Amino acid sequence: MAPVRTTGGVVVAAAISIFSMVMLSHLLSSKKNILRLSKKKKEKARNGLVDAIGNTPLIRINSLSEATGCEILGKCEFLNPGGSVKDRVAVKIIEEALESGELAQGGVVTEGSAGSTAISLATVAPAYGCKCHVVIPDDAAIEKSQILEALGATVERVRPVSITHRDHYVNIARRRALEANEVASKHRKSDQMDGKPVKQINGYTSDEEKQSSALLNNSRGGFFADQFENLANFRAHYEGTGPEILEQTGGNLDAFVAAAGTGGTVAGVSKFLQEKVPNIKSFLVDPPGSGLFNKVTRGVMYTREEAEGRRLKNPFDTITEGIGINRLTQNFLMAKLDGAFRGTDMEAVEMSRFLLKNDGLFLGSSSAMNCVGAVRVAQSIGPGHTIVTILCDSGMRHLSKFYNDEYLSQNGLTPKATGLEFLGIK
Repeated sequence: MAPVRTTGGVVVAAAISIFSMVMLSHLLSSKKNILRLSKKKKEKARNGLVDAIGNTPLIRINSLSEATGCEILGKCEFLNPGGSVKDRVAVKIIEEALESGELAQGGVVTEGSAGSTAISLATVAPAYGCKCHVVIPDDAAIEKSQILEALGATVERVRPVSITHRDHYVNIARRRALEANEVASKHRKSDQMDGKPVKQINGYTSDEEKQSSALLNNSRGGFFADQFENLANFRAHYEGTGPEILEQTGGNLDAFVAAAGTGGTVAGVSKFLQEKVPNIKSFLVDPPGSGLFNKVTRGVMYTREEAEGRRLKNPFDTITEGIGINRLTQNFLMAKLDGAFRGTDMEAVEMSRFLLKNDGLFLGSSSAMNCVGAVRVAQSIGPGHTIVTILCDSGMRHLSKFYNDEYLSQNGLTPKATGLEFLGIK
């Protein structure tokens, strides 16, 4: 029996030894994990809401990458505190205005916006001790107005008209800033008011009947954010978004693509990347009703038919909000583009459902259009390339239209695709 006991002892000892080695290995691994977690926890806390804006993740969009043979990466701007890429712009505009003295703490920031920039300004303004007054077209998704009001902004909904009309929402927003400045001037000392002209906003003066508002009736004045023409928009992306993409890809990228509304994102990112990455190509994806595709590809804003006055009365007959325009903004003029692609409403709708089903990405209309553009670029330049686009915002503020089955059905946009066949991929 002694040999048996000896063998049993050896087995037990061996088992204990193996168990000890496994436990030691586990402990060492755990220690590494703990150290890794500790390292993460040691990261300096961000200083308030404003400091939390930017440095968003760059993710691989798996379904599109596998379907095209390219690495398609999306910059998750919907993870900013205000829920969109426009948070960066709001911060830059307000900070530059405060630094220049055009905006005073306690003053009101006014803007004409289809939604995202307005929401970002309303989110950020209180962090700078300012208020927000927004003029928004009444055909924008109603939840955007609801969000703005919940954020404490004063919201003016107006009918959509041409930018050349005095009552276009952007022009009304400009006037509101002038009105706030006129009210502020009346609160100054008489020796400061006498003989002084009303302060101008971007070269415009107010000459019409004033509309009273509890928000505008303050003594700290107003500032028109002017996201379309204010180059702080461009600088936010040239100094922030572009450098982040460069760092996150290690400079290993072949193409960038995005749609344009104000043009700030596509301009700032494309110009920065073209200065830093050899041979990179930057592209525009343009929705229905916009003239930018023609400008990039043909050098003119309109086709012959459009130039002859055959365009629809409302050229922006598109379900995508915040992108597409028929004029050249100061921001867009800064863009460095190598080409452009057209996108359709149907493609944007189908893409949004495809990404939700296959990647769990719940994206807004402009983000979906950007992903359509990314696939078009992949098809154009071929497999084996890395392509970056912008995931501007989530679907949360697009529920009443872009994600509304009844609305889509009424406009002939009910999604039916099972894959990416709507882009010619089977």
